[in-house]
Amino acid sequence: MAGRAQPVNPWPGIGAAILVAALILGTLAAVALRAETGRGLGPADWSALRFTLMQAVLSALFSVGLAVPVARALARRRFPGRRLLIAFLGAPFILPVIVAIFGLLQVFGRSGWVSDLLSFFGLPPIQIYGLQGVVLAHVFFNLPLATRLILQGWQEVSSERFRLAAQLGCDGRAMFQLIEGPMLARVLPGTLAVVFAICLTSFAVALTLGGGPRATTIELAIYQAFTYDFDLGRAALFSALQLVLTAAAGFAALRFVRDDGFGSGLDRAIRRWDGAGWVPCFGDALWILLAMLFLLLPLLSVVLSGLGGLAQMPVQVVRAAVVSIVVAGSSTVLLLLLALPMASAIASGRKGLVEISGILGLAASPLVIGTGLFILIRPLADPTALALPVTAAVNAIMALPFALRILVPAARQTIARYGRLALSLDMGHRIFFLRVLLPRMRPQIGFAAGLAAALSMGDLGVIALFADAEIATLPLQLYRLMGAYQMQAAAGAALLLLVLAMGAFWLLDRGGRWHAEA
Repeated sequence: MAGRAQPVNPWPGIGAAILVAALILGTLAAVALRAETGRGLGPADWSALRFTLMQAVLSALFSVGLAVPVARALARRRFPGRRLLIAFLGAPFILPVIVAIFGLLQVFGRSGWVSDLLSFFGLPPIQIYGLQGVVLAHVFFNLPLATRLILQGWQEVSSERFRLAAQLGCDGRAMFQLIEGPMLARVLPGTLAVVFAICLTSFAVALTLGGGPRATTIELAIYQAFTYDFDLGRAALFSALQLVLTAAAGFAALRFVRDDGFGSGLDRAIRRWDGAGWVPCFGDALWILLAMLFLLLPLLSVVLSGLGGLAQMPVQVVRAAVVSIVVAGSSTVLLLLLALPMASAIASGRKGLVEISGILGLAASPLVIGTGLFILIRPLADPTALALPVTAAVNAIMALPFALRILVPAARQTIARYGRLALSLDMGHRIFFLRVLLPRMRPQIGFAAGLAAALSMGDLGVIALFADAEIATLPLQLYRLMGAYQMQAAAGAALLLLVLAMGAFWLLDRGGRWHAEA
């Protein structure tokens, strides 16, 4: 396909891929060259490495372990609102991390709802800071993801297999051994590896709920070496170590993802005879209810406390909100300028470099890339003065892999459907891109733009390295208010950030689908 004439010019996409690869690999090279490998790791460094691996392992085990019964309950039951409930499981992915942490503190903190209930019965409050708090927050973010991945595995099992098992008189135990067990053995390793990889690079969670000598992750150690000691060599050493961990976790995630399925069926609606009876119904309903309460209560607490704190927000919050809007808008525009030509090049058959560049962002965390950019910029200019452009650029690079997953299938389908007609009409590359490709991809462009804007709006990563006392995005300002124990003002800022992030996603996603649904 790549050797034939194509209606899309692949060179803009190739150029964008080279730019992305140069940015990521250049920052990683800067980190590797600055790392003081002969210095070695001290006891505190090994402690940070052990804690990073421990919290990631525990978070993955709890997230996936709890997701199995929840996904099984959703797979066995049909009820009004089920589709909306499954769609809601994707909300934590675009939820600002610092907002979710604020909600978790409101529910599970020492003065939270659960601790107040425990004190009523004379029990001690929950200790949320440290390992248990980091794991709790990671379970909040990754339980929905794990549930969706495992539920997809259940939905891939054809209804004929369950029908045959019921005709053979298989009970629930036999059904699990013959059908569900083999499916879980195929799905769970990849799900565990994905969640483990995500938890390795969770900076905001460790910054807010960890931070003590016994609860320091590698990324938090990078931040501390940067902010408190300004030891670039040590920060680079930790960045190189983090790169090795994330690359190994990413390889494991790809290695354990298996494409073999259970064969095709007749696409009939799945009916589960093993779920009959009040005991299985009660158990499934209980798991679904507990999962929804766990996910909804922190969001509800943000809304309730935020309504009372809006009037107490300082003017710095409003300024930070404006900064976040500008950064998110710039990041979204930059993402589309990179992703659209790259998706077109991939769809036209130019994979290779373009596709590899698109997934490079998954191999390095934002903090590692930010460290490399700081090292590269510092001899030439003041990195603090470039805090906002650098933050927007890194946010765009981090959202690029997800945007390509959204855009490439639509671009490939459009080129396959209209490419030959465009060539027969002697339509130029630019006309085809503007008049055919972009209008046909409008829903996917809106979805990708909304996702990028929401993720950038809630990001607390690179800005923490570059910002000074006068520059702050809304997530950073919210973190500062929480650190200063101005909880009422922080509640208002959390609600404002939640509205801005969700509003940006809804507005752009809806805008992309407006004509398609008219």
